[in-house]
Amino acid sequence: MSNHLRTQSLVFGIPWPELNEGLFYSDVVPHSDSELTLIDFYSRKYKNSAPLQGWLQRIQNGQISVDGRVVKDPNTILSGDSVLVYHRLPWKEPDVPHLLEVLYEDDDMVALNKPSGLQVLPGGLFQQRTVLTQLCWSVKKQNSTLNSQETHPVPVHRLGRGTSGILLCAKTKVAKTRLAAYFADGTSRVRATSNRKAERSGTRKISKIYRALVTGILVDDKVIINQPIGIVRYPGVAKGLYVASPSGKPALSKVEVLERDEKQNCTLVQVEIESGRPHQIRIHLSFIGHPLLGDPLYIAGGQPRCFDPELVDESFAQDGSRSASLEMSY
Repeated sequence: MSNHLRTQSLVFGIPWPELNEGLFYSDVVPHSDSELTLIDFYSRKYKNSAPLQGWLQRIQNGQISVDGRVVKDPNTILSGDSVLVYHRLPWKEPDVPHLLEVLYEDDDMVALNKPSGLQVLPGGLFQQRTVLTQLCWSVKKQNSTLNSQETHPVPVHRLGRGTSGILLCAKTKVAKTRLAAYFADGTSRVRATSNRKAERSGTRKISKIYRALVTGILVDDKVIINQPIGIVRYPGVAKGLYVASPSGKPALSKVEVLERDEKQNCTLVQVEIESGRPHQIRIHLSFIGHPLLGDPLYIAGGQPRCFDPELVDESFAQDGSRSASLEMSY
């Protein structure tokens, strides 16, 4: 790493625009789908994005082009190799922080203090209001001495949107490759034993230590959790939801009690995660019967709360998508 470092506190960030820029999704029509109508193509292939009525609305809005030409007739016959582009209209993303504090920086990397509420990478409702966006905007404003082709500001790991803490970001492609390898190496060292328990082999180059406030009073001062984590189908989550699962991937967490609050019936703990499974801390702590205080999703046992279909508003937004009021917190 370079010796040109900055350790004094620095805060940067640009206020978010009212609306994001929307999104563009491209498809090339396979020959097997030639002769399909435009509405059949989208309503069959992307039925989880919107129902038939929603896709009709998008087409009639002029949000879909075929080979560069906007098409509003849903019964247009498609040809093989045609290029389709769907434009998701700009929308107002939920309010989130925009300021980021720099804790450490050199020519290769930067360590940020990520605030709670700010998502790291684009996904779901948050396509613009992310750490990645602020990093890119910051680099554009700076007159960097690095070759522009080498500059690559990107987080090399994730913190949950509701989690605050240190986030390492690479400023060059070389740094990204090396740091990502360090994180991946740590997770790969956690392996399942013959009885499906997780154990670590070797030492990590990067340690990940968190603090969390959990419900209830932990009796033991130290707890080791080696419950595997897998994916189950869950309404409202297209790629599935991570839960405690015997058939999942090995995961290992070490929990240490820092403070017990008998009056408030909660415990402050320190958690070192040896692996890096999605939502590992939330799942593991709920698995032992002590979910994070205020966690809207996971309950004792590392499972999600029962899905209530009455919480979902099935009305359509301006661009034909479902306007769901139930939001999954990650």
